[in-house]
Amino acid sequence: MSESMGDELPDVSGLSIGILGGTGDQGKGLARRFAVAGHTVLIGSRSASRAQEAADSLGPGLPVRGAENPSVASEADIVIVAVPWDGHRSLLESLRSELEGKIVVDCVNPLGFDKQGAFALDVEEGSAAQQAAVVLSGSRVVAAFHHVSAVLLLDPEVEEVDLDVLVLGDDREATGTVQALASRIPGVRGIYGGRLRNARQIEAFTANLISINRRYKAHAGLRITDV
Repeated sequence: MSESMGDELPDVSGLSIGILGGTGDQGKGLARRFAVAGHTVLIGSRSASRAQEAADSLGPGLPVRGAENPSVASEADIVIVAVPWDGHRSLLESLRSELEGKIVVDCVNPLGFDKQGAFALDVEEGSAAQQAAVVLSGSRVVAAFHHVSAVLLLDPEVEEVDLDVLVLGDDREATGTVQALASRIPGVRGIYGGRLRNARQIEAFTANLISINRRYKAHAGLRITDV
């Protein structure tokens, strides 16, 4: 069966969204966009006060609040993992029971940086998303939101984000839900990008985008043609 934009995507407007690592720029950017779209958003951190500070920084009147990671993982309908790579495995291991049965969206990019710029790191399981699937064997892990510019997400002057979000996973219902969620951000389309085993090159491509952005002083993203 083909995965195409002709597939009917579910109504996700009532879902609450938790963001683990939501105090970083990418997490805050996603939180802001989903809150503006009307979703209840929970920002997670090891420190509840730090999480609430991040929520407050997004502006008044938005349905965003902060809490400790376990509370966010338990309460939210869908959970996005946006933590630094070096804390990825340990955080997920600590939240295994809270995330049981849930759609978990991994957007972590395992990258290193040196004088030549960004480069992809080798991951034993193949990718950050596959590592998440191994650790969270009772969850429905989906890879998405790797190539979204935090600068654009956080900029209130940017009304539409010119971007396709590649969504990868082995559970068609879960990938459809995340495609629909991505499409809640004005200008963005959620595009099915393959099985979870193909997340490695999606994560690694972020290093190429960083190089493009540095050379051209841009906030480049991806568009998929003919879909």
